[in-house]
Amino acid sequence: AVSETIGSGGGGIAALPESDTICRYLTSKYRDVGPSFLPDDPRSNLIARLHDVYVAPVQGCLYKPAGYPFGIHRMRKDAVAELRKQLGIIDGAIEEGGETDGLYLCGREVSLADATLFPTMVFVKYMLPKFDVPENEALPPKIGAWFDAVKEGDPDFARVYDEVHGALEQWDANGRWDTIWMAGVRDAAPETIFDKIVAGDIPASIVRDEKDLLAFEDINPASPAHVLVIPKDRAGLSSLRESTPEHIEILGKLLVAAGEIARDESLGFGDGARIVINDGKDGGQEVPHLHVHVLGGRELTWPPG
Repeated sequence: AVSETIGSGGGGIAALPESDTICRYLTSKYRDVGPSFLPDDPRSNLIARLHDVYVAPVQGCLYKPAGYPFGIHRMRKDAVAELRKQLGIIDGAIEEGGETDGLYLCGREVSLADATLFPTMVFVKYMLPKFDVPENEALPPKIGAWFDAVKEGDPDFARVYDEVHGALEQWDANGRWDTIWMAGVRDAAPETIFDKIVAGDIPASIVRDEKDLLAFEDINPASPAHVLVIPKDRAGLSSLRESTPEHIEILGKLLVAAGEIARDESLGFGDGARIVINDGKDGGQEVPHLHVHVLGGRELTWPPG
């Protein structure tokens, strides 16, 4: 959801999810028309807030092209994982809510939570399987049971489902996901020795082990200090020429790590280092898994060989 920014009395800025603002305006304006949507129900408000604050900002990872930040995430795989985590939290909120006798999330009357969550779940149920999530696991158990029940039991929700689902099918027909990483585009290249090092199947002298990257000493050093820095998940980066905006964050992490390693005197580095990415056959690349060479420990000449 888009956010609406307003000034606060103390001079700060507060962001309100647009869907929440609009829904509350409509339920107030037309309070005597149709259902109330339970604007003061604590459970409904909790679910709607969790959706608007934590799910809406990252759901674009399922359909937006490379280059967009997905909430606080730049890497699509992290955003997909965050989306699934937040759906699990919402599922827990539903489960912890107590009495749920009725078709809707808060019982027998439709709520803001139902109206907020349902369209997004149409998206999620359709799209997550494209990211190798089993179809029966796209929605958590409580959300999935509610989704199926309300789609079948409420004609208004059925109509919303048909409209959104039909639009998604048209996106599919137009090739919307053909160029989306993890959906239409995957890393199908064979494993390399670096994958085996990451998996621990081949020993290496590890100097740095982080969530997304690994650094280890080169077994054939070209200088007294020679460390390789690699992404743990190659994610299509068989060479630097294969990089796309999907890789902005990991490329930055690799270079930051390389710079920090180059300052580490315990590894043999002195006053500076040469930080190199060999790219392709003409560039001298031997392993088709992007890696950054950090060389030092002596004065290096230029040009290289």
